[in-house]
Amino acid sequence: MKIASSFKGWILLISLFAGTTGQASERPNILFIFSDDHSLQALSAYEGRMQKFIREQGVTPNLERLAAQGAVFENSFVTNSICGPSRAAILTGKHSQHNGFIRNSQQFNPDQWTFPQALQEAGYNTAIFGKWHLGTAPRGFDESWVLQGQGYYYNPDFFVNGSSKLTRQEGYVSDVITEKTLEWLEANKDSDQPFFLCSWHKAPHRTWMPAERHLYFLENVDIPEPPTLFDDYSGRSSVLKEQTMSIANELNIAHDTKVTAPATSENLDAFWSGVENTKSKDPSTRWEFARMSDRQKQAWDYHYVARNEKFLEQNLKGQALTKWKYQAYMKDYLRCIKAMDENIGRLMRYLEESGLAGNTIVVYSSDQGFYNGEHGWYDKRWMYEESFRNPFLIRWPGKIKPGSRFDELIQNIDYAPTLLDIAGLNAPAEIQGESFKPILLGKDIPWRDSLLYTYYEQGIHDVALHYGVRDHRYKLIHFPETGEKEFYDLKQDPQEINNRWGDSGLTEEINRMEKELSRLMTRYGIESPLEYVRKLDQMD
Repeated sequence: MKIASSFKGWILLISLFAGTTGQASERPNILFIFSDDHSLQALSAYEGRMQKFIREQGVTPNLERLAAQGAVFENSFVTNSICGPSRAAILTGKHSQHNGFIRNSQQFNPDQWTFPQALQEAGYNTAIFGKWHLGTAPRGFDESWVLQGQGYYYNPDFFVNGSSKLTRQEGYVSDVITEKTLEWLEANKDSDQPFFLCSWHKAPHRTWMPAERHLYFLENVDIPEPPTLFDDYSGRSSVLKEQTMSIANELNIAHDTKVTAPATSENLDAFWSGVENTKSKDPSTRWEFARMSDRQKQAWDYHYVARNEKFLEQNLKGQALTKWKYQAYMKDYLRCIKAMDENIGRLMRYLEESGLAGNTIVVYSSDQGFYNGEHGWYDKRWMYEESFRNPFLIRWPGKIKPGSRFDELIQNIDYAPTLLDIAGLNAPAEIQGESFKPILLGKDIPWRDSLLYTYYEQGIHDVALHYGVRDHRYKLIHFPETGEKEFYDLKQDPQEINNRWGDSGLTEEINRMEKELSRLMTRYGIESPLEYVRKLDQMD
């Protein structure tokens, strides 16, 4: 275990809540803040290629403050890098094959055990506000306001307390989710019950629509490009060239980079010509435009129309066009994160000012990471580091040493047993995750040395079925449909561009990782994704 003090300037802020008493209950409150597709590259609490830029531009100062007041897990990972399955793994503490939710097209089985239900049954006051994305109504929550599917950035609709009727709320989605969270906190702050409260954001999920106040944030700066923006996938599996999630070819000019008809246009289909590599007129942005107020549309047009006119005049092609699309995508992506971070700051201030901070654990995570141009991609899904890793920050006043950084390998199936352990509850025996509460408390305990990953969602972005194992240094990936394999030395090759499968100099390590993959699949009772999907499709 490694614990190091960092962000020293922030640590002094602990005094803001060190003297608070919080609620009388000995059981801590838990505030679980969650985002969608937030990469480590875009979070200044983590070292990386954009850390300096993110910090200097003030994209995530409140999350950095949270990290300084608590702990950062350097090696946090998911079991299946896609929205719904990741959430199912978190709720159940089980791998996808065991919770039954392997891909977004399915519906989560609400009859199975989840840790929010366990907390509710143990006397916690429970609530969730934001993105759910599991196809069935939440259970285990005394109050719930959840977005319809992916939800909308502007004037979002919510299902309230399991109702099938949608309730629209005016405003920007990150603001609305936070306002609902704050209203609930204010109404329940004097309760004798401890609370478990989820504030689960839509941001920064595609199509990255910024708040009005952030349309000009980062306007006159260039986002650092990754060295693999023009990756040609040489020496790696053939399936990489078959994917359809590249910035060059699939990032949609219309709805991803907002080169479309003005929001105030009466005919949103009228504008469409002269732009290279536009494969479809996806209606997502037009649906969002239809929801906007006149003021919102005018603000949107004031920013994007002039920018789009300049872009069209340039008539960009090839790599120049890809570079432009990267900048447009990343600026909107970071603008969405900026709004979310501001709202996280609102929640942290409320806890401090209300006296709740001293007895409230604050957790921040995301359903997975994301590609910010690495390998030429956007989106997630692959077992490569940028989407396999996810952020995990936690503040526990009086228990976690401020500024701690842990290098243990944790996974999203560990959240349920850990939060239950913190609340003084035991997880069921069938849970596949493990509690890392002792690690938080600075105890040296036996811990895992490797992680299992599986991916099942065929069709979307044409990402192949795959599975693999990662330890602190090496990664092995199997692509069962083609029989290809990849092996990476992450210490020597953190960008994962040099496939060492078949390298005679690494035979011992490759064999060891093959055995470890087999051991983990046996331990967790997991089949190859190809065999599992075939059986599932036969049942359907």
